Amino acid sequence: MGEMLGIFHPYFIIIAIGLTIMASYTALDMFTLIRSSNHNKRLLFLGGTLSMGIGIWVMNFMALISADTNRFASYHIPLTILSIFIGIAFTGMAFLWFFGKTINIYHLLIGSLFLTLAVMAIQVIGLYAMNVNIDYNIGLMIFSGLLIFGSFLFSLWILFSSSYSHGNQVWLKPISALIITIAIAEGHFLLKRAAVTTSGIISDSQTDSPFFIYLVLFVSVLIIGGLIISSMLISKQLATTDTNLKDIKDALDASTIVAITDPKGIITYVNDKFEEISKYKKEEIIGKNHRILNSGYHSKEFFGDLWQTIQSGKIWRGEIRNKAKDGSFYWVGTTIVPFLNKKGKPVQYIAIRSDISMRKKAEEHLKEMMKENEDIKFALDQSSIVAFTDAKGKITSVNDKFCEISKYSREEILGEDHRILNSGYHTKEFFKNLWKTIGAGQVWKGELRNKAKDGSYYWVDTTIVPFLNEQGKPYQYLAIRNDITERKKTEEVLHRQDKLAAVGQLAAGVAHEIRNPLTSMKGYAEFLQLDEKDPERMEFLNIILDEIERVNTIVEDFMVLAKPKAVELEEKNVVPVIRNVVSLLEFEARKKNVRLSFDCNQEIIQIECDENRLKQVFLNFIKNGIEAMPNGGDLQVKTVIHDNNVQISIQDSGVGISKEKLKKLGEPFFTTKKNGNGLGLMVSFKIIESHNGKVFVESEPNKGTTFNILLPAKIA
Repeated sequence: MGEMLGIFHPYFIIIAIGLTIMASYTALDMFTLIRSSNHNKRLLFLGGTLSMGIGIWVMNFMALISADTNRFASYHIPLTILSIFIGIAFTGMAFLWFFGKTINIYHLLIGSLFLTLAVMAIQVIGLYAMNVNIDYNIGLMIFSGLLIFGSFLFSLWILFSSSYSHGNQVWLKPISALIITIAIAEGHFLLKRAAVTTSGIISDSQTDSPFFIYLVLFVSVLIIGGLIISSMLISKQLATTDTNLKDIKDALDASTIVAITDPKGIITYVNDKFEEISKYKKEEIIGKNHRILNSGYHSKEFFGDLWQTIQSGKIWRGEIRNKAKDGSFYWVGTTIVPFLNKKGKPVQYIAIRSDISMRKKAEEHLKEMMKENEDIKFALDQSSIVAFTDAKGKITSVNDKFCEISKYSREEILGEDHRILNSGYHTKEFFKNLWKTIGAGQVWKGELRNKAKDGSYYWVDTTIVPFLNEQGKPYQYLAIRNDITERKKTEEVLHRQDKLAAVGQLAAGVAHEIRNPLTSMKGYAEFLQLDEKDPERMEFLNIILDEIERVNTIVEDFMVLAKPKAVELEEKNVVPVIRNVVSLLEFEARKKNVRLSFDCNQEIIQIECDENRLKQVFLNFIKNGIEAMPNGGDLQVKTVIHDNNVQISIQDSGVGISKEKLKKLGEPFFTTKKNGNGLGLMVSFKIIESHNGKVFVESEPNKGTTFNILLPAKIA
């Protein structure tokens, strides 16, 4: 077995390399034109495929002839033609992947693979066409294939990758053509080295056939020359067309916003002005539809009419508000032109727009100026309680929220002054200072407690703005209020909790120290009573014991505050609990000429409670009611159900409580009784709170007081 030998002709190699470089450059020129041109793509693809396929074949054919010209006499022309067609076919499959606008690494890998197969197929078929029997060195064959594949991949990468092709460097195609030629040449020589012939050496009787060699060379040069000339003509024609299109495009780009979409509305092209006004980059907008710019200003019907117009092949003109990437809005005067196929169906749409944002802003500003007062009024009506009064304080206008919170209708409130809402909480000096401020033309701000038509109270944070005439005198006032009733209730609860905490701390430190000496004092006083015969001294001892008992009661209340017992709630019928307390106090009430009655229209009202602690509250409130009527009177205990709550009312007809004292009721050490310690009501309030209930006290001097206890009821 020996290697394929013969006479080596280096000028064939030089010519082959030159022809392959020209063919590769021509092919790459056509393939790059495919991506940048919208016309003659099929003709360019066919020309590029023929040029590259024949370039690969010429390199292989001439290199084989240069090594053994004697074998040309026995060359199989059909196999040669087959190798040409196979090379062209693989080349076409390689560059078919580069038709798209975007090319990724997978396209480059597949293209390099098919070009490698083209080189290897032409090499193998070319050897067999020369009547040579071949065995291949598989290891060297694989190595050769990988090296060829890598060379093709590198060449295609520098030509088509985004990092280079966006710069439009003039050196890309020559360098790529040179690398492809080197890949084809190294493929031939490496693959020939991997082949081992088994047919022996041709006898010396065979002679060179220079005529046929030069004939093939002439034909190859003629084919390559024809391809180059056709490439130049096509390129020139395309360049002229592209120049005209570029001029039109540049004119449009300089003056208008341009976008092209396919029949489904998918954006395929935008110009620089589109990027500039929309704040989107081309990569972000291409492949999307115009809904990405939808500002939400126009209705579905608006866009429905637009699409109906352009899909029927008609031009649409109008004004559209779009939304940029940064959230800003802009207006464009738009003309959308449909491009139709032979059947009259749109194949794409070109939208040409002009920025009219400044004009629209001027129009919008004018509209806003005209409706500004209306908007301000609407905003106030939605968020605040609004009232207008004249210079004398007579109400001239109120909004719905004013009527809602005051419970008065407009007819009832208009023409009145704000004294109709006076709750009696604020002093005359308070209102005098208010009027002094706004009468001087200054804004007054403060908090007011008003009284609604149904007698309920509510707090409002108030700002009163005087409107001044040319003389600087108020001619009307605008009062803007916000409901802060819940906030005031929360502040009151927090205030009470702070006081309870302070009392608890005091109780913890004092109650224990007082209780021990009290026990000793009580014991010795009772011991002295056993032997005492003097009535006067006995009376003194009884007074001492009574006072000790009173101090002990105070200490007991202290201990409850200092260390309250954990509330253990269980479901009970509250009606017999109240009846029991009323029965216990009936005798004491009769002694003080008080008529005590209990009214309940239901026999069973289930609540969760601590029975003993609730009894303590009922006893405390009823005893207070009895003590509030020193000259006798009526004390009514009523129980009603409403809104899933049981309301227990304890109403007396006694001396009543003034408004100033009513506000402090339940505070530590505040009492309306001469001998009270101010802790009983506070403890009672705390017990009701621990039952998730509330206590409301209503009172008027000389008319009586009502304690309303509200507790959650278990409704079957």
